[in-house]
Amino acid sequence: MSRRRTLGTKKKIALLVSAATVAGGGAFVMASTSNAAPTPKSASESTVCLGLATALGNNQKFIADQRAKPDAQSEARIANREAVVAEIKRKQEASGCVVGESAQDSQATQPAQPAQPSAPAASAPAAPPAASAPAGNAGGGGAAAGQQVCNGSTVTLSGEGGAPAASSNQFPAGTKLKVTNLDNNKSTTVEVTSVSGSCVLLNNAAFEQVREPGKFLIRRAVIEKVG
Repeated sequence: MSRRRTLGTKKKIALLVSAATVAGGGAFVMASTSNAAPTPKSASESTVCLGLATALGNNQKFIADQRAKPDAQSEARIANREAVVAEIKRKQEASGCVVGESAQDSQATQPAQPAQPSAPAASAPAAPPAASAPAGNAGGGGAAAGQQVCNGSTVTLSGEGGAPAASSNQFPAGTKLKVTNLDNNKSTTVEVTSVSGSCVLLNNAAFEQVREPGKFLIRRAVIEKVG
């Protein structure tokens, strides 16, 4: 009787250990599944990621341009923009975006502008090149005060700190620009203080004045030269 009772007890212990092992394995699988990191979103999947990729691309282009044509201040500018690049990458990671993804040419992300209807070639004489478009729309630097410039450009942030300001590849330092976000009708007037790789980049403080919550890109913007 005692031998049968002992074997029965051992079998019960073995069954309990097996059950615990199976249960533990299942718990491990569930834990592994629940802890799996979500796949980072690309710029084509998220407006936030697109804005950050555009900002990163603009700053990387600026750095490349400075290295291609250096001057006495290039090293300082590059060091500043490299710090901005690092900050943008941290924001990409925090926002669940692909870290390091950049849009080298922000204008490439623009929706195509509708073509203006043109008269048949035989019905009107060809206009001189200088009269085909206002100077502010073509280059920006020679625009008169109060004139709309950078038509079709999106606006994003440079990642730089400090008081509200802008950087540009078309306007010299000291130029004042008014940027209006047509999606929320918020505007800010800022002074250009440095060079960048696009028509207008707003620093963090200026971008906060016109941004929509959670967005790092203004697709519908009106940019005016006011001084």
